[in-house]
Amino acid sequence: MRDLGLQEAIKAAGSVSELARRIGISQPSVSSWDRVPAERVATVENATGVSRTVLRPDLFQGASFTDIDETDIARAQEYALFSALLIRAPDAALLEKLSRLRGDASPLGIAHVALAEAAANTPVERVEREFFDLFIGLGRGELLPYGSFYLSGFLYERPLARLREDLNALGIERTEKQMEPEDHAGILCEIMAGLVSRQFDAPAGSDQKIFEKHMAPWVGRFFADLERAEAARFYRHVGTLGRLFIDIETEAFALPA
Repeated sequence: MRDLGLQEAIKAAGSVSELARRIGISQPSVSSWDRVPAERVATVENATGVSRTVLRPDLFQGASFTDIDETDIARAQEYALFSALLIRAPDAALLEKLSRLRGDASPLGIAHVALAEAAANTPVERVEREFFDLFIGLGRGELLPYGSFYLSGFLYERPLARLREDLNALGIERTEKQMEPEDHAGILCEIMAGLVSRQFDAPAGSDQKIFEKHMAPWVGRFFADLERAEAARFYRHVGTLGRLFIDIETEAFALPA
């Protein structure tokens, strides 16, 4: 029997198939859930608007973003945004939500505004085609968003094994139905969103450890490649925003504690 949190997510999406489509997995995978898996909470929350405290109250025990530092709230939301955009093509609802992004005069704020304008002016069909050309393709997409590829030139290599070792130590496990390896940029951003928002019961500083060991060596280059990819129109703005955000994270973690 589905728990109340999963029922609310399905209700918000409209159906099981629509929820599966929004989060980029198969309908049978969602149909097999009794509750939203821990590693999917950030993605489901972003796709449906249902709070994580409703989706998995057992993990949060009534906690909310009000219990988290304001800076970490913004960081978690940024990571969740990248996860949603890199795991699957955005649908019309997400594009409409992105079109309402606001920003200030900082480089990151300007990048948010540019992404909002692109979301407002790009038809969903065009974004879907762009996502296919960039990340799927006929044979392979223009970009391969995997840590192993960027660090070794091949998929499923030692960088992925080292990441899995560290995730297992934190109690973060890959679900049986997850098709992408954990070193996919979108999956890593989803994990970071969970660590920063305290979705996972992990020791303090776990977000810095995962970032510095498994993201900092390559993900900035990936976002820079996305920014200038031939197929990227909407997604070049995602690349710009990602590159700037990763730079900020790198600088912040380098500051003395």
